[in-house]
Amino acid sequence: MSLDELIEEAMKLSTVARAKLAHALLASLEDLSEAEIERLWADEALRRDAEIDAGRISLRPRGEVLKDARARLP
Repeated sequence: MSLDELIEEAMKLSTVARAKLAHALLASLEDLSEAEIERLWADEALRRDAEIDAGRISLRPRGEVLKDARARLP
């Protein structure tokens, strides 16, 4: 299973299950050095930039994203 497939499957989980998964993944990073964490964030930024350039994801205005996020808050 590719990383993209894994992410797609994880996004199908309930909110509670995704939160537990996120917590477990973040906890697994606690042993990384600061340099390794910075490298991983840089890799992620490059991956996202490539997805945008390739047209695989669509961008939305910041205001729209914030409006949707606020609507989801209790």
